[in-house]
Amino acid sequence: MPDRAAVFAMPAATLRTAVAGVTGYAGAELARLLLGHPRLRQTPPVFLTRTSAELDGTTMSLTGLHPQLSGLPNADASRVSLFAGKPDFAQLELQGIEVLFTATPHEQAREWVPEALGHGIRVIDLSAAWRLRHEENRAIYKLTDADTALASALQGEAVYGSPELHGAAIAHARLVANPGCYATSIILALAPLLRANLVDLNVGIVADAKSGVSGAGKTPSANTHFMYAADNLSAYAVFGHRHTGELLEQLHLTAGQMQFTPHLLPIPRGILSTIYVRLNEPSSQIDLQNCFYDFYAAAPMVRVRPSPMLPQIQHVVRTGFCDIGFQLGPDAKRLVIVSCLDNLLKGASSQAVQNMNLMAGWHEAEGLV
Repeated sequence: MPDRAAVFAMPAATLRTAVAGVTGYAGAELARLLLGHPRLRQTPPVFLTRTSAELDGTTMSLTGLHPQLSGLPNADASRVSLFAGKPDFAQLELQGIEVLFTATPHEQAREWVPEALGHGIRVIDLSAAWRLRHEENRAIYKLTDADTALASALQGEAVYGSPELHGAAIAHARLVANPGCYATSIILALAPLLRANLVDLNVGIVADAKSGVSGAGKTPSANTHFMYAADNLSAYAVFGHRHTGELLEQLHLTAGQMQFTPHLLPIPRGILSTIYVRLNEPSSQIDLQNCFYDFYAAAPMVRVRPSPMLPQIQHVVRTGFCDIGFQLGPDAKRLVIVSCLDNLLKGASSQAVQNMNLMAGWHEAEGLV
């Protein structure tokens, strides 16, 4: 019998998928996209979520949990299996699950993923558990490993799930680490310029990013409470946001070459990142435009706006697109790039579906546009 990785190198007719952690905002969007995916109509996803010991082994209605999904293919008949502790990976293997989405806290994904892979199930992890190769960058998440040698090997194998940067590797990966939302918006804005060596890194890069409240997740906190967030705009984690390590690793920068400052917007969803750079040499608008166009020519979920047009959150909210635009200063060296996306979609769930499409051999935008 052929090995699963070899099977996935060929386009699949359909796929058996499961979602662990369907209760959150990203989990709900992931369920919506998978239920509506044309390739999965005959093989609807299996949904699971962690619960208390008293409810272990019981189920609940998916549309009882997320009524907005009612009417989607298979949604009203779907059940969510509740488990205490960890999923039954042996049972998932028996059910023929080929790809597991982990939309869970980082600690759970770090613990569960090795076991899922051990049962022959490929994983797309929406947490930050497997995104970071360098231990000093992972330290902010305070992750621990029962088997450090195995975790180290899997960390080396994990592919950072940015289809625009690592599509070929994602297609054959067993473990895909879905990127963070802020990180996606900034990485996609800067990658074309940095790959072309156009940025003066001695001057440094400033990334000023603003996100809707859903970026903080479903668990309420003092800072996401309505009375704090409404009619307000606030900066936070100025020198210590947990996505900083992703930015430095994926863009091959040092901590001294970028300042990333996140802000909380009083809106439900969406990210707008404004990024300030100085070019090594004077450039022209047309050369910079072509740099972006060429880099994303085969990237269906990135839309490059013709300068001087700049994207806005309302252009991308509830879509899987990242929109990028720029304006060049009068000195032909100062450049401002604006990048927008929906933090729950291109910043999380739709990017995970893009990765699934690549892993299955399908067009990466299938089910998303």
